[in-house]
Amino acid sequence: MPDTRLWPLSLAAATTVTALGAGIAPLRRALHAREGGLRPSAFPGGPEDIWVGQVPEVEAVELPPELAGFACRNNRLAEMALRSDGFAEAVSVAAARHGPDRVAVVLGTSTAGIEETEQAYRQRDAAGALPASFNYAGSHDLQSLPAYVRARLGLRGPAFAISTACTSGARSMLEAAALIASGVADAVVAGGVDSLCRLTLHGFTALELLSRGGPTRPCAADRDGISIGEAAGLVLLMRPEDGPPGAPLLLGAGASSDGHHMSSPHPEGLGAVSAMRAALAAAGLTPGEVDYVNLHGTGTRANDAMEDRAVHHLFGDGTPCSSTKGWTGHALGASGAVEAVIAMLCLEDGLVPGCLGVSMPDPEFRSAVATANAVRLLRRVASNSFGFGGSNCCLVIGRAA
Repeated sequence: MPDTRLWPLSLAAATTVTALGAGIAPLRRALHAREGGLRPSAFPGGPEDIWVGQVPEVEAVELPPELAGFACRNNRLAEMALRSDGFAEAVSVAAARHGPDRVAVVLGTSTAGIEETEQAYRQRDAAGALPASFNYAGSHDLQSLPAYVRARLGLRGPAFAISTACTSGARSMLEAAALIASGVADAVVAGGVDSLCRLTLHGFTALELLSRGGPTRPCAADRDGISIGEAAGLVLLMRPEDGPPGAPLLLGAGASSDGHHMSSPHPEGLGAVSAMRAALAAAGLTPGEVDYVNLHGTGTRANDAMEDRAVHHLFGDGTPCSSTKGWTGHALGASGAVEAVIAMLCLEDGLVPGCLGVSMPDPEFRSAVATANAVRLLRRVASNSFGFGGSNCCLVIGRAA
């Protein structure tokens, strides 16, 4: 009989790549030093007067020759993550233990390899045909990401993509839990990868959602928008008894879809509250048992105000909360996964990272927004992700009791 428990799950291994560098170490250093990774955009063909979280040297990353058909910016980010923090080696150990057909891959992304198609489009011939070397399935297609990671790791379990806008990286972990609980897999590589592309940068410009002339400042009274980032965040999930002793746990997760508007959140955060409540229920916790909330906190007027109302409704004004997108930018489909790794770091280091570049939060906010780093004992962290179309997700990460 399969073990049908959804929760908890062991976060047996984790890695991340952000504008701060490859691996968890530069992210940890930057959080403590309060040094962000956002810079004025020099992305070719992108809008002017914006800041982005661009990963250094991603263009130079070479994929294994036998997997060259997967070459694109997004899969290069994934490759950087696989090479960091001993992640590929940890998956290899899991595959040796359970069998490569028992290790699944579930990864979130919003744009996948669209940047590769953008390059191909500029190389059309006189008749308008794309170059013969362009491989849509290997690069642009959403399935390219999980297919590449599965092939790169030598796995044979199920592999599929999740694309639920900015909740994709977090939502992948709910799907991973279902695969393990149903007996389909014994371990799952989950998370998200999203890369910079002109479509995203110009699209958010057209929506008038980008911060202009400086980095995003979530929760500030004068916040004016998002800074787009690119990133990869990967975790290896398995049953607690199969994971390393003392590894952090994914205690529970919750999701909802309020379908309020194509690009604007429900003003009262009803879907956000529903997702957070579901996550707490899955973890068997009350709001008072959460020690810190990592906000979705994009830096737009509407999103931050909605989330403040939702968090205050559930947690009141006694639980510290903050957004870490001032460090990484908003990595869209990867953001939930990257911030799950940040939640793990906060637990390990007892760190509440105050919103970067914000001297005081919006005076209209009622939740306990932190603007300076604080050290305190953390046992459980809730991490929020909200996306276009009313997609909402919350993860609760903590220590073993």
